[in-house]
Amino acid sequence: MRRHSHFPRSQTANARSSTRLASWAIAAFLAPLACAGPPRTHAVWVQIPVDASVAAVADSLAAHGIVDSAAQFERLALIGHRRPDIQAGLYPLRPHMPMGQVLRLLRTGRRSAAKVVVRERMTVAELSLQLERTVGIKADDFVAAARDSGLRARVGARGASVEGYLYPTTYYVSLPATPYDILRQMVDTFETRWNSAWNQRLDSLGASRDELVTLASIIAGEMPQPEDLFHVASVYHNRLARGMRLQADPTVVYALGERRRLTFGDYRVASEYNTYTISGLPPGPIGQPSVACLEAALFPVDSDDLFFVGRRDGHYEFSRTYNEHLRMIAQVRGRRRSTS
Repeated sequence: MRRHSHFPRSQTANARSSTRLASWAIAAFLAPLACAGPPRTHAVWVQIPVDASVAAVADSLAAHGIVDSAAQFERLALIGHRRPDIQAGLYPLRPHMPMGQVLRLLRTGRRSAAKVVVRERMTVAELSLQLERTVGIKADDFVAAARDSGLRARVGARGASVEGYLYPTTYYVSLPATPYDILRQMVDTFETRWNSAWNQRLDSLGASRDELVTLASIIAGEMPQPEDLFHVASVYHNRLARGMRLQADPTVVYALGERRRLTFGDYRVASEYNTYTISGLPPGPIGQPSVACLEAALFPVDSDDLFFVGRRDGHYEFSRTYNEHLRMIAQVRGRRRSTS
């Protein structure tokens, strides 16, 4: 893997700068957690469906590290052959909790929950509109809460909000909920998905986590196919290392605040997020990256490529020089005309 020693931090950075880059996820009830590492201390939000069997609850709790033994938990729940009385609802639990404590919480019951889906690349602004429709929280209130200084400090965000730290997955939001309840739940989920082993890789890159999350969000914005994901990351690493502007279309879209086909004039929009007009990284993430995009930003393939262009099938063609890039653009456009 190519290892770069620095990432430009903002529009004032240049090639000589020596700056630093950088819950059991609320998935469906039995969704697996794909994050290794030491025991987690953040809340693991568990949705217990109506009429879930004791065996299913026990297996799920054990699979995600909440209890150490599914069989022991099931036996404890069924002691005395009485009804287990496990209540449907949303529960904040922690790994390796005493089984008796878990069972007491599940018997206590929780409030009803609303399903909220955070999609990869979704922005705080877009999520706020969804929550206004589904949960009844005013969009402006959610956006304002996402700018809370305590939440930003908790994740180490450089930007004006916790953009980038609301992990994309399916959530069950306990009702009634405040904007802070939802944001804490989503930030908890991000923290459980963050592999602590990645911190050592950040050190080798000379990168802060927020800079890494910012880069991962830009990679996510390009919507690469899985086969191209780590190669797209390599292009951005190479451009940053050479002091080149990223010139990433997703940052222009974010600066504009709306998703649409870009025009020539859009690339000149005055914004600290527009990587066609600033050097280095923008001041914060431009959406929510997945684990795959975080890993791509951390471990790009080793290449000398500096450019890519999208094909009709969603894949990219990569080039090392600008002249090669121009020829590749002509080839891609020629293929599009011949198939249209």
